[in-house]
Amino acid sequence: MSVLAEVAGNVGAIGYGLAAVGPGIGIGIIFGQGVQAIARNPEAYGLIRQNMLLGFVLTEALALIGLVAPFIY
Repeated sequence: MSVLAEVAGNVGAIGYGLAAVGPGIGIGIIFGQGVQAIARNPEAYGLIRQNMLLGFVLTEALALIGLVAPFIY
């Protein structure tokens, strides 16, 4: 039985590692597109920055949920 507990712990860590890939890609897309948008329209810097930060916060929340999920079981 102890072998199964060790495997379950490792599976949770692997699961979080895989879950962190999605938000990492999402954050890269958010900031990459935001920089392009600011370069194309510098007058809208405030609005673009606000939307970038909101998208970042929501995407980062997914990573935090993924961090907590393996510890629930």
